[in-house]
Amino acid sequence: MNAPLPAGVLADRDELARRLSRETEGEVLFDAASRGRYATDASIYQIMPVGVFVPKTPADVAIALQVAREMGAPVLPRGGGTSQCGQTTGAALVIDFSKHLRRLLELDLDAQQAVVEPGMVLDHLNAQLKAHGLWYPVDVSTSAQATLGGMAGNNSCGSRSIAYGNMVHNVERIAAWTSDGSELDFGPLDTLGAKERDIAEFVRGLAQALAPEIDAHWPTVMRRVAGYNLDIFRPKSERPYTADGSVNLAHLLVGAEGTLAMSRSLTLRLAPLPKHKVLGVVNFARFHTAMDSAQHIVKLSPTAVELVDRTMIELARANPAFRTVIETALIAQRGQSPDAILLVEFSGEDRAVLLKQLQSLVELMGDLGLPGSVVEMPDEAAQKALWEVRKAGLNIMMSLKGDGKPVSFIEDCAVPLEHLAEYTDALTEVFARHGTRGTWYAHASVGTLHVRPILDMRRDGAARMRAIAEEAAALVRKYRGAYSGEHGDGLCRGEWIRWQFGPKIDDAFRVIKQRLDPGNVFNPGKIVDPPKMDDARLFRFPQGYRTIPLKPVLDWSAWNVQNDPVTEATTAPGTGGDSTGGLAKAVEMCNNNGHCRKFDAGTMCPSYRVTRDEQHLTRGRANTLRLALSGQLEGEALDGEAVKAALDLCVSCKGCKRDCPTGVDMARMKIEATAAYKSRHGYTLRDKLIAHLPRYARLASALPWLFNLRNEVPALARWAERTLGFAAARSLPRWRHDTLRREAPRYGLVDAAQALAAQKSVVLWVDTFNGHFETENARDAVRVLQAAGYAVHVPGLQGEPLCCGRTYLATGMPDRARASAGALVAALAPFAARGIAIVGLEPSCLLSLRDEALVMGLGEAAKTVAAHALTFEEFLAREAMAGRFAPPLQPATRPIKVHGHCHQKAFGVVQPVLEVLRLIPGAKPELIESSCCGMAGSFGYEAEHHAVSMQMAELALLPAVRAAGDAWIVADSASCRHQIADGAQREALHVARVLAAHLER
Repeated sequence: MNAPLPAGVLADRDELARRLSRETEGEVLFDAASRGRYATDASIYQIMPVGVFVPKTPADVAIALQVAREMGAPVLPRGGGTSQCGQTTGAALVIDFSKHLRRLLELDLDAQQAVVEPGMVLDHLNAQLKAHGLWYPVDVSTSAQATLGGMAGNNSCGSRSIAYGNMVHNVERIAAWTSDGSELDFGPLDTLGAKERDIAEFVRGLAQALAPEIDAHWPTVMRRVAGYNLDIFRPKSERPYTADGSVNLAHLLVGAEGTLAMSRSLTLRLAPLPKHKVLGVVNFARFHTAMDSAQHIVKLSPTAVELVDRTMIELARANPAFRTVIETALIAQRGQSPDAILLVEFSGEDRAVLLKQLQSLVELMGDLGLPGSVVEMPDEAAQKALWEVRKAGLNIMMSLKGDGKPVSFIEDCAVPLEHLAEYTDALTEVFARHGTRGTWYAHASVGTLHVRPILDMRRDGAARMRAIAEEAAALVRKYRGAYSGEHGDGLCRGEWIRWQFGPKIDDAFRVIKQRLDPGNVFNPGKIVDPPKMDDARLFRFPQGYRTIPLKPVLDWSAWNVQNDPVTEATTAPGTGGDSTGGLAKAVEMCNNNGHCRKFDAGTMCPSYRVTRDEQHLTRGRANTLRLALSGQLEGEALDGEAVKAALDLCVSCKGCKRDCPTGVDMARMKIEATAAYKSRHGYTLRDKLIAHLPRYARLASALPWLFNLRNEVPALARWAERTLGFAAARSLPRWRHDTLRREAPRYGLVDAAQALAAQKSVVLWVDTFNGHFETENARDAVRVLQAAGYAVHVPGLQGEPLCCGRTYLATGMPDRARASAGALVAALAPFAARGIAIVGLEPSCLLSLRDEALVMGLGEAAKTVAAHALTFEEFLAREAMAGRFAPPLQPATRPIKVHGHCHQKAFGVVQPVLEVLRLIPGAKPELIESSCCGMAGSFGYEAEHHAVSMQMAELALLPAVRAAGDAWIVADSASCRHQIADGAQREALHVARVLAAHLER
């Protein structure tokens, strides 16, 4: 699983690390876990690097290059690590540009150019350009995480390349280091310095000498990204690299995958933002018809024509984040979902013209015998939502459970549009001959369809991959296409360069490499002298891959399955042969695409948003867990320090459960890792205080003044930080005497028998925090429910408190958590069995009944309770929709700002909060776009995490609260309310209190 270093390279890794630490300001990461996190990208490959270096300044890069050269270490520049062919994996010193070298250096509005550092993410650049009416139009699907340096290295393309071209068409200059340390400036020929001119003349000579070979073998389709762009001196692309036909030496580096030079900055050509966009979604009963139609649709001059096939449609429907959106685009035909849809976009300055183009699409489909097949989307909000589904296409397809996964190795073959339908039919037959099928998506407009046959790389996948690749290559040659049409060469297509271009051009590529990088320092083994695509030493999951035996504390059997590569049907849960009971297979759902690196809407991943460290990223954590569970962390397993460190800043927000298209649930995985670590190392006093909080809460509420002294006496707070680890800078929740248990007799509650007998009843389960620290939330919830005519029963007011067990799970006590959750389920089951709603006030506690309680071995009763467990707002929204909830409410007099708890977002239950608040006459609640508040249970109280907690809050939430004026601030979670109070000195309220405040007196 770890390829050896190339012959003759680095002899002393430790000395390399020492020199980098001594001579630079950058971060030096040479431990096994850090190297393992950079050993993979979004491909099927894994190569352990020599080490990882994260520079803080360009000077750090120059010094690191010098040190590596002196010590014989290869160097591999890396951005977001989203490459799908293995370009960013290698036995080299990986230099990660994405953390610090990510600035917009210059913006020339008149010339419509931007100069950026290579680590800048595309979406971040476009966010800054938007105010100026500009954008960088190479809109790759990974725009939220792809860096511009990496995009240049790959010659990335994007959905709208039919209108704007590839990276090579939109890069003006590249300032770069060569392997000898020289700083050169690659750009238009008439602007070059002496060294750069020498390189240009050298490449010109090669192109002239090879003119017959270029004419005979060079693919003419625009989507050709293989090899080096030797054709800058003999243009062959159907879209010229430059508008005036001139030569730009920077284009030699575009697509070179970091093998020729290492970028210091890139000068990019910008484009005006289209003022308007309209979208037509064409539904097809047959996939072939969709492919055949593309050649006609492009004649309407769309800016994009993108494919979504049946597999992606159904997987999107199965994902709660995408279900509603994808279904708005579908037209059922004879009760059947379409076999494929094409997203056809028109954009420009005049909306009226675009609407006419959309109607032309409707008419065209009628002329082609498909009337009524177009869903018209003139509204840009609906378009944006659907494009997000399309952008997530790769990850959606990778969400198949089982060892068989869609494998990337021929997905970028590009063929002329007139042959697209024939090519896809022929390739489908190839898949069938080899016992699999392909999943299709992407760029129908330019003949590049991403197709991934489903293969099991642990068994016979490598042999099938080789056979399919050879037959696919023959088809590409038959239709005069390009074997590598978007995602580059890397490890999976490098060996096909010689096949595509012929031996003479391939030898010329080698000569170019030797001229610019004579020491073979930069990313060796890519483009020039690559390994075989099926070299078993390079695979992440090679034949014989094994996991260590382990008994998980939760039930992961749903992932412990195998799948059929043709039907995609899975075997019964628990039959997948995973020695970890399915935990490892759940971890392996991470395909390393890096969607968790995004910073836009959504929650994932709050710790990465603060630190920008690969270690504190869902992908980085998943890689660490995978390495531990497969015995690749130098003897460390799930209970080791490397896993603990990787999960230290995971706030269990569950953002990844929803935002990650493959559904990697790191919060649940952290439960396993914490339990394993604590089982080996034991529990601290702080662990016990947190875990047993629900048990001693009643005692503390009897003497609140005593337990609150810690907040009143600074010396006690400092002592508590030294001895217990609770941050002195953080206030603790205030204990109170008027708890729900003591106040309940005043609330007019009904007992269990009355609730079971009532015509209109509800069970209000009150958690520890709302029962002991914020009693007014429970009081007002009861008031609101009673005002609407409900008989309200609150269980657990006598005897032992009813707790979901979350505090035990968080501190690594699964057995106690199971017992606590079991008692709660047993108490609620009789009501659920009668169809009575179980309503909770604290999102994390209530939603535990729909999540963790189902994998703790609690039987059918847990499923019954989960089916009837609703957040307070979900219940009210449902009842209002049915006409059963209509309390008399006074008009709103103040704005309302809503912060959604992470678990509300993860389970898609933020919308009901807004719906319920809109029941207040005149209310127009607005959602605060924020990630995690940073409190996350006990996380924000812990001394070692307090600073990070506040940084998370300051990303968006606290600034929005401070700017909210006299608005009501609504936050349903006790943690969020506490963070807002500490960080912004504002009181945030549970929605129950806001509704109660508007009840007519």
